[in-house]
Amino acid sequence: MADHEEELNDLFQMLGEAKLPPDVLGELQSIIRLHSMSPQELFYKWESYCIKMGAAETKLNLDTARAFKKDIQEVLDREARGKGHMRGSEKRTVHATPRAAVNTEDVFGLFDNVTPKTPASKLSKRKAAFETPAPKSAKSTGRSSPTNGIASEKKSGGTNIPFNERQNAGQIIETLNGHLNPCEIVAPAAEPRIVLRANTDLPKYNYRPLAMHLSEASEVLDDRIEEFTMSAQKHHSLDDSAFGNAANKSTNEIITVGRIASDTPDAKMNANSIVLEMSRRAGAGVRVPLKFMAGVSGAFFPGQIVALRGTNASGDSFTVAEILEIPMLPPAVSTPSIIEAANERLGIEDVENASAAHALNVMISAGPYTADDNLGFEPLQALCSKARDSYADILILVGPFLDAEHPLVASGDFELPEDPQLEPDRATMNDIFRILISKPLQRLAQSIPGIMILMIPSARDAVSKHLSWPQAALPKKELGLPKQARMIPNPVAVTCNDMVIGITAQDILYDLRLSEASVGVQKETNMLTRLSRHIIQQSHFFPLFPPVNRASLPKPSIEDAIATGTPLDISYLKLGEWPNTRPDILILPSALPPFAKVVEGVLTINPGTLSKRKAPGTYAQMTVHPRKLTAEEQNTPDNAIGNQLYDRARVDVVRI
Repeated sequence: MADHEEELNDLFQMLGEAKLPPDVLGELQSIIRLHSMSPQELFYKWESYCIKMGAAETKLNLDTARAFKKDIQEVLDREARGKGHMRGSEKRTVHATPRAAVNTEDVFGLFDNVTPKTPASKLSKRKAAFETPAPKSAKSTGRSSPTNGIASEKKSGGTNIPFNERQNAGQIIETLNGHLNPCEIVAPAAEPRIVLRANTDLPKYNYRPLAMHLSEASEVLDDRIEEFTMSAQKHHSLDDSAFGNAANKSTNEIITVGRIASDTPDAKMNANSIVLEMSRRAGAGVRVPLKFMAGVSGAFFPGQIVALRGTNASGDSFTVAEILEIPMLPPAVSTPSIIEAANERLGIEDVENASAAHALNVMISAGPYTADDNLGFEPLQALCSKARDSYADILILVGPFLDAEHPLVASGDFELPEDPQLEPDRATMNDIFRILISKPLQRLAQSIPGIMILMIPSARDAVSKHLSWPQAALPKKELGLPKQARMIPNPVAVTCNDMVIGITAQDILYDLRLSEASVGVQKETNMLTRLSRHIIQQSHFFPLFPPVNRASLPKPSIEDAIATGTPLDISYLKLGEWPNTRPDILILPSALPPFAKVVEGVLTINPGTLSKRKAPGTYAQMTVHPRKLTAEEQNTPDNAIGNQLYDRARVDVVRI
């Protein structure tokens, strides 16, 4: 049990406690004994439970541990009852004698609710007598989908909080740079106060998915190792002779660069299962197990490119004596002339006298944008109202919008929205998007003509025809979006005035959390900071390879369904690399608790999801104050200077 205590303390360190309280530890150990599960499996169930209940609100204490224990027992009881029912059904099916049916054309009711205007059988009537009556608004109006589903009633169990009855709306749960004043714009801008420029070649995202060649994929993976090798060699001033093949038996100390992998792909990587995969040029693509000398510590994940110093005296494994630093990309810079032009667009004549009214107002949110029991998109409408009332300059919306994992979208069991232009027999997901999502954005654009709306798709978007990551932008015309909307791919790096923003819709933080393995004592104990640093050090929006098994991700609220995961197209992984510099702002939407932190000079933001499965979520409000130039910087208008956004941006994580 002592081993369990150590593992549990290590797994639950994300909660900010060095050691679990005895009563909480006792409850967790009780769950392990009762259900014969490992601590790692228990932690996975805890993460799924947090997401179901609301990650920001669920903190591990004695009460939540007992509720968690009760939830596990209820899930197991339901599964046991379901299996028993299936066994009973199979038994009856084998031995029972079929009775004569009232409706001879449909003996077993296979075509109930499929063929319109077909009289229901007595069996269907008896079944309907035990079902919950649908509200009036959910009854068929001639505009419903063929399944005649309901719009606001969820078939699965659970209590959903009505959006209008939400508590603590507008509450700020975290603030970064609270000493800076929030934005106080007094009137909307008639014209955009920002200039947008993409830092990547956008047409490259329009590649043909599902056409990957193994030779191309292996070259992409090898090229990444070679690029890091040259970067490490230049940074540490090393000769070519210092590098070697980690798989070759030798007592001489060498430096090797390769990709971290696990020798057990079907299980979570740990300190004893880490192997190093070398490029074909440096080591013929061979994998060699890694052992670490005392005092060597680090955090690793599959796909991470590392530079190691050590020896392979036995020929069986490479013993690591030192983990070499791989240099990060330089910070984003601008010339004084660019900064002055950006300040002029903000209406600033004298930057020394600039007030909060001149600051840039940026709002950031990520999907889902409606709860699992309806398609009302009330959180999205509330966000648009907030943007209108605060005169937002930029509204960044990260998908999914029409979530393919939403129970109603997946089943098609919902009422079609009222719209005179909608033909029920020809309605598509684009039509649903145009009515439920585009209309609130059109009203926002009419209220604030100078706003810029950035929309980034997700692999879970039902209206996206691009099925892999990296992912092309959504079609603007077909979705009826206003002219203020800018459709950009996933992932992307864009420049807005004098700041560089990097955005990805994939939940890389959660995937890294599931995949990370620690060796020794970690220097960085804050999990969210450590995971963000991994992404910045690897200079890639998705450095994890291979992606996490879909079965390990939280299951959607759909029966017998698994998560979408990351449909990675390896041939185009280079589109996920950062171009030349680190971004000033890195937006990483995740199911992990929302946060705003400065990591390695990068303002890293997880806005959370605007709507959880059964409750409202959060978004981020950012105020960017103008960059003040020194006299020396003004005298050298062509010299590049740092944007220093981490010093002049206030970020509030707010409940919708």
